[in-house]
Amino acid sequence: VQLQASGGGLVQAGGSLRLSCAASGRTFSSYALGWFRQAPGKEREFVAAISPSGGNTYYADSVKGRFTISRNNAKSTVDLQMNNLKPEDAAVYYCAAYRWRVGVPLATKVGEYDYWGQGTQVTVSS
Repeated sequence: VQLQASGGGLVQAGGSLRLSCAASGRTFSSYALGWFRQAPGKEREFVAAISPSGGNTYYADSVKGRFTISRNNAKSTVDLQMNNLKPEDAAVYYCAAYRWRVGVPLATKVGEYDYWGQGTQVTVSS
């Protein structure tokens, strides 16, 4: 699976951005997908994940209620709608994928994901 993230940019605090990640490969619907972010000098951290069907989602506490992850299996895309952005949300955002296993909770650790996109920069001005 190859992943290509887009949609980053500069936004004022309180504003919104929508990130998108396009995937290549015929088995997109077999993969769980996630978004991570990495700010300068910090480790990459989990943001959100979604199961292959889209029926299960999981969010980091820091973004719960503000961010929404969704996917379109027909288009092989996964989106991250980010509302009420805060300066601390500024980071490079990465989409990632791993082969889903039924009955196992959605992955939240970097090492659990097998495929990564190149990242897209999100800057939030205060």
